[in-house]
Amino acid sequence: MKKNTKKHKFGKFLKFFFSALLLFIIGFVIYFFQEIKMPPPKIADFSSLNEKRIELGENFYGIKNNRLRKSESGLFELYVEGKPFERGVYNGKLTAELGKKQEDAFVEEIQKMIPSKRLLNFMKYMTAWFNRNMDKYVPNEYLKEIYGVSESASKDYLYIGDNYSRILNYHAAHDIGHAVQNVAKVGCTSFSCNHSKSSDGHLIIGRNFDFYVGDKFAEDKIVTFYKPDKGYKFVEITWGGFIGTVSGMNDQGLTVTLNAAKSKIPFSSADPISLIAREILQYASTIDEAFEIAKKRHSFVSEALMIGSAKDDATAIIEKTPEDCALFYPKTDIVIGPNYFQSKKLKNTELNLEDIKESSSMYRYKRMQELIGRYDKIDYIAASNILRNKRGLHNKNIGMGNEKNICQLISHHSIIFKPNELKFWISTNPYQLGKYVCYDLDSVFADFPAMTKNRELYIDSLTIPPDSFLYSTDYQNFKYFKKAKDLFKSAIKDTGIIINEKEIKKFTNSNPEYFYTYQLIGDYYFTKKKYKTAMPYYQIALTKEVTTLPEKESIEKRLKEIEEKIHNL
Repeated sequence: MKKNTKKHKFGKFLKFFFSALLLFIIGFVIYFFQEIKMPPPKIADFSSLNEKRIELGENFYGIKNNRLRKSESGLFELYVEGKPFERGVYNGKLTAELGKKQEDAFVEEIQKMIPSKRLLNFMKYMTAWFNRNMDKYVPNEYLKEIYGVSESASKDYLYIGDNYSRILNYHAAHDIGHAVQNVAKVGCTSFSCNHSKSSDGHLIIGRNFDFYVGDKFAEDKIVTFYKPDKGYKFVEITWGGFIGTVSGMNDQGLTVTLNAAKSKIPFSSADPISLIAREILQYASTIDEAFEIAKKRHSFVSEALMIGSAKDDATAIIEKTPEDCALFYPKTDIVIGPNYFQSKKLKNTELNLEDIKESSSMYRYKRMQELIGRYDKIDYIAASNILRNKRGLHNKNIGMGNEKNICQLISHHSIIFKPNELKFWISTNPYQLGKYVCYDLDSVFADFPAMTKNRELYIDSLTIPPDSFLYSTDYQNFKYFKKAKDLFKSAIKDTGIIINEKEIKKFTNSNPEYFYTYQLIGDYYFTKKKYKTAMPYYQIALTKEVTTLPEKESIEKRLKEIEEKIHNL
């Protein structure tokens, strides 16, 4: 009887334990999904949703004063005005197809990086958990605008998240991406010349935005002209569904461009850096005003924001980390913006010193000094030549696509500003190789909202011609190299894919000075267990200009592995 009583009690205990465990799991799941839900902001007036997009001409549309047209240059030009939610609605309605195409390209690239559906699903929930408090950091104005845009977002991706949460989360993609990929992050270098170094004695600023999420992602660039109900009018270069700023200028002659710096992997949400930059563009007219805005916002990651100011007649760099904010304000005629910090406050931090030592940024900084030094004075043509330069230090050929080049042949866009004239030049596809077209802010804001007949907005007489490289054999070789590179990557993952010697020789000849050409061939033979064949390719790779210290160490480590394997045969 006692044994049966004990068994009965133990059985009751197990029943209670598993019931409690089940309740805990159910409770946790409910808590988890409640926590990751981001309810949209409250909107008082939804009437803008009733407005219809009207076709005004071929590739030319309007809603009230809001406009979208496709230029013959391939750029899309967008004008939006009004209160936050309504300008988001008009933006979303006018660019709905572009937003869908952009999201298609983004998701396709993510699926290439993470082919496992289970892992993708896991990442979806982890991203939602990570970003669960983002709406507590982002200003309500931008939440409303994003909500307006999301009303026209595609329904094809509801499995990722509801439209509002999804579009809001995409604004943090740049931050999360560059933090997670610190070791292999691609950086861009910006520069500013003024007074004695500028052709007219006034500010000229140039930058390449080397944010690469596949070629499709960069196909449809939008030059967006904003007239918000509060703050200054401004322009930014963007893409469908994105209201943040990566490159822009306002009607006060203040410019903002972003350069990623090395960050710790973030473990909590904050204000995406592109929305901090957007706030600066909309509400600051001087460097000090821009710095005040940056100081009050909490960012995900570390970033350098180059600020050019016509009112100050100067350029400064706001250096921002999740914990700190500093102003690098040298008041010199040449200012170069690398992917590391230069201020007294942040330049000697452990992470920054590590970045200088390991990344390609210091190399590009020195190359930028060389290129600027070639000119007595910098005008917009000279600026484009600098941004298109595809050589390494001392004009050495270090391979097409090398991260140490100023022009890495991956740019989403390249831009040149003349803040005192309120003019800017923006590149057309591909990368910065197509022509740069020039816009005048005053003219566009005066003409675009009232336009009913289709015509070009850019100033034809100030167009910078396409790069002659676009018509060269080298460019054809680079296009082949890009396609073949993907084949090699597939063959490295799938041992069943075989590449013959003829194709390997053609691949080598397509980009012979690039270390990565030989590293890829070495990796291919290594995965096929042809260690003796792989070895010389790794050795050749080390004789070239390797992009980063971790990359060099990775090749050296692989060579040691090969030596051990050959020794043990």
